[in-house]
Amino acid sequence: MDRDYAEPLDVPALAQAALMSPGHFSRSFRAAFGQTPYSYLMTRRVERAKALLRRGDLTVTEVCFAVGCTSLGSFSSRFTELVGESPSAYRARDHQDAAAIPACMTKIHTRPVRNRGANPAGQP
Repeated sequence: MDRDYAEPLDVPALAQAALMSPGHFSRSFRAAFGQTPYSYLMTRRVERAKALLRRGDLTVTEVCFAVGCTSLGSFSSRFTELVGESPSAYRARDHQDAAAIPACMTKIHTRPVRNRGANPAGQP
């Protein structure tokens, strides 16, 4: 999922590759990573979206599709939930201070963190 974040999530295919049923795979994934496969994938997508938005050469819509999301509304909602501001506001902000920081450190400090108390509609 980390490498193929822009691809659609197919839990049955992932479960088959892991030689598990889809339900068991989802439960095991959640136990290991603390979130569902879908939430994990969306966190990776938002993480990549932040990097693309910091560059400033793509529109929010282009970034949405580049990271594998198919709905701008859903992308914006999840981005805002994880980052605390809309993709447009994040893109408009000055990111020059972070330019001198090595990419590996930027990734660690800008990783979106899901609010543990929130339970968005449709998420277990």
